[in-house]
Amino acid sequence: MGGPADFLYLIYLGVWVILVENHMEIPQHIGIIMDGNRRWARAHGLPLLEGHRRGLDNVRTALKWCVRQGVKVLTVFAFSTENWDRPPSEIKYLMKLFLQVIKTEVKKLHQEGIRYNVIGRVSGLSAVIQQEIKKAVELTKGNTACVFNMALNYGGRAEIVDAIKSIVGMKLAPAQITEAAISQHLYSPAIPDPDLIIRTSGEQRLSGFLLWESAYSELYFTPTPWPDFGESDLDAALAEYQKRQRRFGK
Repeated sequence: MGGPADFLYLIYLGVWVILVENHMEIPQHIGIIMDGNRRWARAHGLPLLEGHRRGLDNVRTALKWCVRQGVKVLTVFAFSTENWDRPPSEIKYLMKLFLQVIKTEVKKLHQEGIRYNVIGRVSGLSAVIQQEIKKAVELTKGNTACVFNMALNYGGRAEIVDAIKSIVGMKLAPAQITEAAISQHLYSPAIPDPDLIIRTSGEQRLSGFLLWESAYSELYFTPTPWPDFGESDLDAALAEYQKRQRRFGK
């Protein structure tokens, strides 16, 4: 029979195992389709543009939660290639919001050790936004606490098309065009595929979000609109993720 020291060691070992197991269950990359800003505004009798502002404010909540939980990458679907079909006044307001976030919030992210990254057809954005993105990416490139990945002027099909164009430009032989080769020509090949994708506001589809990368992502849909999706909702999504058994086709 062991003494008190052995008993304490077993308790320590048990706690360590629990911590390791819980760490393993934390998704390293979470993607969020931030849906429901306009519906939220209508439900509260507010201008539609106010819904977008509240939604963008809520990104801070999600990012802080990710850092606290040990999530290494948060990708948010901010503006799709199809969103250009929305009213010009709405697009103008959204671009103003994005510019404001990049110019002001990224400094705070840098202080917190968060790296800023953008995926999408950046060349289709205004010269001012492109310049600010470049400055923000350069400023935060050495940070390691978390990657805040903003999908801006992004479409999953567009990303695959752009990857294929890049491969064609390299004049690879057909045998060299593999899944790995395509992955290496996506917008951010160094970022791991998302473990968990969350979509708010009741819709149950990906709408072109990370189509290639989401092949084995766990999907979580909730009726809660994005501006109301808080830390308790993120906790619920994480709890559901931890119940899943990921087989990756095996």
